[in-house]
Amino acid sequence: MRWRLIWLALLLAGPAAGQDLALGPLAGTLLRPAGVELPPVALILPGSGPTDRNGDQPGLGGGMLRRLAEGLAEQGIASFRADKRGVAASAAGAVSESDLRIETYVADALGWRDLLDARQDLGPVILLGHSEGALIATLAAEAGGIGGLVLLAGAGEPIGRVITAQLAAAEVPADLQAAAQDIMTALRDGQAVPDVPDPLVPLFRPSVQPYMASWLRHDPAAVLAGLPAGLPVLLVAGSTDLQVPPGQAELLAAARPAAQLLVVEGMNHILRHAPAERAANLATYVDPSLPLASELLPALAGFINGLPRN
Repeated sequence: MRWRLIWLALLLAGPAAGQDLALGPLAGTLLRPAGVELPPVALILPGSGPTDRNGDQPGLGGGMLRRLAEGLAEQGIASFRADKRGVAASAAGAVSESDLRIETYVADALGWRDLLDARQDLGPVILLGHSEGALIATLAAEAGGIGGLVLLAGAGEPIGRVITAQLAAAEVPADLQAAAQDIMTALRDGQAVPDVPDPLVPLFRPSVQPYMASWLRHDPAAVLAGLPAGLPVLLVAGSTDLQVPPGQAELLAAARPAAQLLVVEGMNHILRHAPAERAANLATYVDPSLPLASELLPALAGFINGLPRN
């Protein structure tokens, strides 16, 4: 009966309505499906880098998170997505790179959670994090006040191990891989590294080292395992994800046996169908015409719409 009522509401609903929201200097968009009473709301947390509310970065378009939000609205699910601190309409919230920590983004997520939770026209808040956003969502979930947790392409081990694997997969020269390992060990031990090899400067420049150190300290699987036992969790990975392979989601699932695990065949890191071959896979990152993987939205909607509404 419940699913029949949801289906009827969607059939009668008009187009989703977008509303700009602000949290101090931060800005984002609430997309609310018309005709659905108290819809659950997915708070979408993006991955690393200067990512805007649509999931885009300079030179990398495609509107991944916008498409995700629109697809959820078609399934009767509201969503909120924001420009990251210092990006686009949230530019006024910028802090110096050397002052940024992963906890900065966790605090931002909790601020948005509180704003959404205080609204009278929305149901429970579900944290939905992609890539680095998956760790931020997991850390924010420690504070409670959410109805569920969805981790898309989230790492299951500390980021240092993920970076080591990524450098090896990209066939970075062995001496640079060793240098990267030494740098991460020093940062994890609280030591700054003033001299970074030129090819590694984009990853380990001195100004970003405090942020990297704050990231290296967290073990995603351990944090997930420590969340309340009753919190519903969905883990989603793509079988052709070059950045965060599906084995990472399996590590999370091992730490959280009650979680639902879905590996979408042929889905890559940007949630599109892509071949495993590296060059062809990466070509999808700059093709804005590609839709999201077809299996993704039905799985997300099934999980979120099946959560308790009280």
